[in-house]
Amino acid sequence: MTSNAAVPFWRAAGMTYITYSNICANLVRNCLKEPYKTEALSREKVHFSISKWTDGTPEKPTIRSDSPEE
Repeated sequence: MTSNAAVPFWRAAGMTYITYSNICANLVRNCLKEPYKTEALSREKVHFSISKWTDGTPEKPTIRSDSPEE
């Protein structure tokens, strides 16, 4: 049985909503004029820490900073 419901185009293109949302956000950020573009691009960076666990205890965490251009 097929449904007549409309399928979102991002789903039909084989993307997840998160991927589609990230593409749209990047397009909007790139369309901004200065100084707003620089501010928006600086908020795009992600900072997180990683801790490896050995024998039930965490080792020293490492801080990572990833941005889309890296």
